[in-house]
Amino acid sequence: MTSATRTNGSAAARTVDLEAMGRAAQMASRKLALLATAQKDRALLAIAQELEAQAEKIVAQNALDIQDGRAQGLSEALLDRLLLTPERIQALADSVRQVATLPDPVGEEMESRVLPNGLRVSKRRIPIGVIGVIYEARPNVTVDIAILCLKTGNASILRGGKETLRSNLALVDVIRSALARTGLPQEAVQYIGNPDRALVRQFLRMDAYVDMLIPRGGAALHRLCREESTIPVITGGIGICHLFVDESADLERSLDVIENAKVQRPSVCNALDTLLVHRAIAQEFLPKVAARLAPHGVEFRATPEALAILQAHDHGAKVVEAGPEDFDTEWMALVLGVKLVDGLEEAVEHIQEHSQDHSDGILTRDLQNARRFVDAVNSSAVFVNASTRFNDGGQFGLGAEVAISTQKLHARGPMGLRELTTYKWVVMGDMHVRP
Repeated sequence: MTSATRTNGSAAARTVDLEAMGRAAQMASRKLALLATAQKDRALLAIAQELEAQAEKIVAQNALDIQDGRAQGLSEALLDRLLLTPERIQALADSVRQVATLPDPVGEEMESRVLPNGLRVSKRRIPIGVIGVIYEARPNVTVDIAILCLKTGNASILRGGKETLRSNLALVDVIRSALARTGLPQEAVQYIGNPDRALVRQFLRMDAYVDMLIPRGGAALHRLCREESTIPVITGGIGICHLFVDESADLERSLDVIENAKVQRPSVCNALDTLLVHRAIAQEFLPKVAARLAPHGVEFRATPEALAILQAHDHGAKVVEAGPEDFDTEWMALVLGVKLVDGLEEAVEHIQEHSQDHSDGILTRDLQNARRFVDAVNSSAVFVNASTRFNDGGQFGLGAEVAISTQKLHARGPMGLRELTTYKWVVMGDMHVRP
């Protein structure tokens, strides 16, 4: 995989020299920072072509990961996150081409002014340097991270989950082959090809080489990175997502939004977890929600008042009383929490108590309520009459995303190209000296 990685048969036998990888990534990042946009875009187009050319090989390696996952008892929802099909690989290639068409933020002048003494001071966007990403399950993340980093002149060191080791290695091989073909350093994209967890702790302390670390996974991974990393960390990708249906909402059209938010892809971070319903419409609306979602196999975890309404109707859905932790659970499965509220204030209060600042929304025809909700809810993306599933780099026109940040510093929401840059001050003078 890299000059610092040796293989001797099985994936578990791979030995990794993280220090060597870090040095190589740092050297590659310095070369990438000087590339013209056309050079970077040429490499991206080569990656898209290589993905299409090697699709059969990638699918074959992914099939082995899926086979192992089933043998280990992984859920169908998680297996869906792992799965690569020819159609999904084609979608990946298409997204790579889309990123190639996006404006390159590197070198962009963010602001400038001429001071009274004649100095011209400006801010210019530059790459961050070396980006480290630790992630789980979804192999498409490997491509998304690599291409966004390349477009912005950043090198990347990736560490995916053991469940997709073969898939990720195949994808990185494709990317590195395209880099070599276009004259870019292969060390611009490196993969930690040994699933040993001890390497993660070593990786977290590579601040001499890695400039920013992004964990994409569960709460335990985020906590580990916050507590042990000596590298600046941006966390995200965990969300307890809410929709509040107020008394003015168009109920029939709201069903479409709720269905999309809950069942289109329940295993992802922007899928709906909790439905808050105004008490005034609950008798009419909740049975309709249950009837709409029951064919998809959705289980409802409801507060006592909502439970009574749901149990009074024959809609075929499984309904149980919500437990004490259910409204603090990111389901990532066909489970939906349901609670009745008296109005906007109670809905906002519930969201503020239980949300993780990822994706929250309101379904309403009351413009004043919409404005009050947007002002009061401080999630990375706040939705009015739209599915939470739209909190995504591709859907926001960013081409792809490295992560969805729920932090408040540096970046929030989907992290695309601009979020992978920082800036430097450029000062132009005429032999100025400070008095």
